[in-house]
Amino acid sequence: MSVARSTDPDQIGFDPARLARIDRHFGRYVDEGLLAGWQVVVTRRGEVAHSATYGLRDVETGVPVEPDTIWRIYSMTKPITSVAAMMLWEEGRFELNDPISRWLPEFADVRVFDKGSALRAYTVPAVEPVRVWHLLTHTSGLTYGFAQTSVVDALYRAAGYDLGVPPGLDLAGATAGMAKLPLMFQPGTGWNYGVSTDVLGRLVEVISGQRLDEFLAERILGPLGMTDTRFWVDEPDAKRLAALYTPHPATGRAIRADRFGAAALQRPECLSGGGGLVSTAADYHRFTQLLLRGGELDDVRLLAPRTVRYMTRNHLPGGGDLASFEPQGFAETVLDGIGFGLGFAVVTDPVPARVPSSVGEYYWGGLASTAFWVDPVEEITALFFTQLMPSSTYPLRSQLRQLVYAALVD
Repeated sequence: MSVARSTDPDQIGFDPARLARIDRHFGRYVDEGLLAGWQVVVTRRGEVAHSATYGLRDVETGVPVEPDTIWRIYSMTKPITSVAAMMLWEEGRFELNDPISRWLPEFADVRVFDKGSALRAYTVPAVEPVRVWHLLTHTSGLTYGFAQTSVVDALYRAAGYDLGVPPGLDLAGATAGMAKLPLMFQPGTGWNYGVSTDVLGRLVEVISGQRLDEFLAERILGPLGMTDTRFWVDEPDAKRLAALYTPHPATGRAIRADRFGAAALQRPECLSGGGGLVSTAADYHRFTQLLLRGGELDDVRLLAPRTVRYMTRNHLPGGGDLASFEPQGFAETVLDGIGFGLGFAVVTDPVPARVPSSVGEYYWGGLASTAFWVDPVEEITALFFTQLMPSSTYPLRSQLRQLVYAALVD
């Protein structure tokens, strides 16, 4: 499947010549060897205003990026898992304030890091249970080992939780191991990006009685026609998978990262609801259209409109923004004026980010520099796919926003 332009851009408020700047700008990244290739889709009011590909999905073989290229979306998995959880919430299967230990008893007696080092860490009991909304908002105190910014991160790495989980563990085993590690802070008192959505995926499994991949396929991906979105790429489609790259430490040129990239070609032991999916532009376009339309697409309704609006409000404690919580590992990102909802970052004030986006715009991205956003005010969605990790290498996301909004002229 592909996402073709469906209308003249000027019919929906875009200047075609200004949209063309997107291709020229990101084309230079490829021409200079900084990216292998990319794919971009911009829509408004349900119509595709701009769709383009450039460069190679595999530099070594010379194969170009094509409309049906498969991309590792990593943390763009999180919004899909969050939608899955909220579908169960709409069925009355849990309340957002419920302690997750009701279904995951290993979280009944979690402890919180207090002081010390990775060699001798002192912890205290949690005074507040980890609740479902803590997982959805990343206020649980769980973290990522690969962040390498705190003592708790080091404890995760020592336990085998780095870019993945210890070998031989399925999602149930991995989640049980996470529960044994200390939280970074008392649940609900801070914000930290971590494995919260992986634990949420396990919660979906226990509450639904299905494996996460089965639930997503049956309840979300199948009904939406997202046929290329899954946890691994089978042999027949392997040739469509883009290669993964990382910047050369001296030159910045993209060099192949097969050590990490090969994982997408085999069935994983642990189904990561926080970062395990691969997808295509056509598939994720359908997901963003579902969100823009308030939980319904092509007569398939997954969520009620009020649920989507509730998910995309700022749920941070005290109504603060991410900058007020000093999250670790986001030094390259402007966090002022950015809140967090149930699975999405949310713009509460576009001025500090220096990009004229809309209040209420929501978004997220992935480790390999993929990104999306939904602007319900202007009725815009935007998608960007490439395969360069880490995502902080270049300011691709802010530049895409700058170019898209500069092309909006009505």
